This record gives sequence, structure tokens and C-alpha cells, in this order.
Amino acid sequence: MKSNKYAIPFAIVTSLFFLWGFITVLVDSLIPRLKDVFELTYFQAGLVQFAFFLAYLVLSIPAGNILSRIGYQKGIVIGLTTMTAACLLFYPAAGQRIFGLFMLAYFTLAGGITVLQVAANPYVAALGEESGAASRLNLAQAFNSFGTTLAPIAGAAFLLSDTIKSQEEINGLSEADQMEYFIGEAAAVQNPFLWLAGAIGVLAVFFLFIKLPKIISESTQGSYLEVLKNKVVLKGSFGIFLYVGAEVAIGSYLVNYFLDMNLVEPIRNSTFMNSIASIFTGSDLMEIDGKAVVGSFVFIYWGGAMLGRFVGSYLTRIFLPKKVLGSFAIFAITMIVLSMSTSGLFSMLAILFVGFFNSIMFPTIFTLTLEGQGDLKPRISGLLCTAIFGGALISPAFGGLTDIVGFKFAFILPISCYGYIWWFSKMQSTQTY
Repeated sequence: MKSNKYAIPFAIVTSLFFLWGFITVLVDSLIPRLKDVFELTYFQAGLVQFAFFLAYLVLSIPAGNILSRIGYQKGIVIGLTTMTAACLLFYPAAGQRIFGLFMLAYFTLAGGITVLQVAANPYVAALGEESGAASRLNLAQAFNSFGTTLAPIAGAAFLLSDTIKSQEEINGLSEADQMEYFIGEAAAVQNPFLWLAGAIGVLAVFFLFIKLPKIISESTQGSYLEVLKNKVVLKGSFGIFLYVGAEVAIGSYLVNYFLDMNLVEPIRNSTFMNSIASIFTGSDLMEIDGKAVVGSFVFIYWGGAMLGRFVGSYLTRIFLPKKVLGSFAIFAITMIVLSMSTSGLFSMLAILFVGFFNSIMFPTIFTLTLEGQGDLKPRISGLLCTAIFGGALISPAFGGLTDIVGFKFAFILPISCYGYIWWFSKMQSTQTY
């Protein structure tokens, strides 16, 4: 950052990016446990993710409205307090084994994260000169990706380390053994979330008393009607909608795509690929399920996003952010086309590298949309975060298209999404407010 006086506030707020990335993916580790414990269908298990995206749809705009009145710092405290309460809700949900209460806890947790997103993203963007906004937000988002990368390890260690019994196995236990099993199951969820509640609660108190720079007026400025009339904001919001949708759609179906291309045996027969997969599975690939073999490479997709954000933070500092965004969109399209037009391991690697080029899209679209918007930024942030709901719509649309025409042709949908993002980057030089 150009101004050293903002270095400490930037570091403090960036810790929040790591926090919500870590917790979001950590809670994802509950899904296979909930599915087995409650014997859910895949649709019912999928409702857990739907609850997460629903929070963005329902709460982002109200959060932006609140932030425009109380300021970013108080908004951060509200978000952290809500997350603390949500983590505490997991205690009775696990103890009573009530799926509806789990859903409420997850929605509440996602609501707290939504408030943090609406507050922290524009705060980091505004914490210094506007010309460096994209670089700052890319760097902060890189730590978010760092959290999402570490969370699966913690989830495997604390939430998925024991064997979950089927309902038939539970019924075969004595009443005393059943009670012991349920207590153990509850503790496996309760203990990690009690620790999280304590840690987040302490962080909320910390943000309550520290002094962060005030970077917007504390009085209400503008209205959502004014925001909705702004063509730049509408185009940027649609860009966020399509980006999140494309990223989630590709990431959600990678394992199925690799299986559809029959890549299990080519991976097992390739010394190089075999060695890479063995690092992440820790097992002999000849002895594990094919899903685990191809699934071990999905890390490259998400890990690439983390690496790309660190790289993007540098690139958007030395080049115009809109040019970096346009270039990354073109590279993403190129990787998808290469994957569509080839087969085997080359096709697999091509689609995995889309993750790297996804990296800078959210923070760069976000900052380009906020540029020059003044005290309307909290409300605009609320609208942009609402657009994250695209992840809940485009992903099933991609799956439905795959059912009809197959993966190779279904990739036309994410190509269209990245095509719009390229167009959005070109429009920045001619935008009017």
C-alpha cells in the first residue's frame, strides 16, 4: 500500500478475510457427516449450501443499508457477533440431532459472514488511494483463499476423523451404546464450534474497542433507488453474479467431469500424475476409489485461485486493473476451450488452470464497480454481495445442460460468463455514472 498509516488497519481487517474463508469451508465438512447421520438425500444435503447462498440474497442489501448508517467498524462487530451466536447454535443442534436447527445455525453463520463481506470488501478498497484499491482487495482475498485451503485439513482432523454409523447400525446397538454414540457424535461437532465461538467472540470485542480510520460519512447518503439507476453498478453486479456462478459450477463438477473422461486409469498409469495424487491422498492410488484419485487434483483449481490472487495483487499495482481483468477472462476462456477440444490428462490440466485465472475476478470487478462512488459504497457493496447468489443458480444450470448435451458442450455456459466479464473490463473506459 502506498500510505503506511493504513498498513496496520489493513492487516487487522485482512484477518477477517482469512476467518470467513476458513469457516465457510470448515462448515462444508459437516455436509457428509450430516448426510450420513440424518440419512439425507443429495438434494437435502445440498440445501446446506443453498442456505449459505440464500443469506447473501436475503441479507446483503439490508446489511449495506445498515452499514451506510453505522459505518464499517460497527458493521464488522455486528457480523462477528452474529457468527459467534451461530457457532453456539451448533451446540444444541448437535446435542439434539435436529437437522432444522443445523440449517438455522448455518444460515445464521452465513448471515454473519455476509455482513462481514459487505463491510470488509469496500473498507479494504477504500483504505488508501483509489488507484491501489484492486491491488489491496486482491491481496486481502488471497488470505481468504489461504483460509479456504487450510480449512479442509482442519475439517478432516476435527469433523470427519471418526466413522459415522448408518441408521441400521445404530438400531443394532443397545440403548446405552446408542446414547454413548450420540454423545460422541455431538461432541465431535460441539467442541470445534465452541472453540470457534470463543475465538470469534474475542475478535468481536477487539473490533469493538480498536480505532479504525473512518473512511465514509456516518450519515446516510443516497438510496438504493439511486444505486439501481447506476449503470456501472448494475453491470458490475451482473459480473459478480456470472463470475461466482462460473467458478462454483466448474469447481462443483470437476470430479464428475474427470470421471466422464475416464481419467482414473491414465492417472494411475502416469508416474508424474500418480506421484502428485499420492501426496494429497496419502495412499496407493491402486487401492483407493476412482473418485478419490481424480478428486485429489481439485486442490489445484482452488489452490490456483489463492496463488493467482497474490500474483494479481502485484499485477493490478503495475498495470491497469481493467486490463488485467480482461486478460484473465481471455485466458480462462482459452483454458476451457482447450479442455473442450482435447481429451486425457491435458484436458484435465487445462480446466484446472481456470482456477488461477478466476483469482482476481471478484476483487477486481468489485473495486472497478466501487470506483468513484463515494459514500454510496456501503449500499453498492450490499448489491454486489447479493449477486454472489449466482453460485446457487448457474451451477445447477450447468448441471442440467450437462445432462442434455454432455460436459464438453455444457462448458459454453461458463465461457459465456467469462465473455461478459471480458466485455465488462472493456466498458470501464467508457462508463458513465
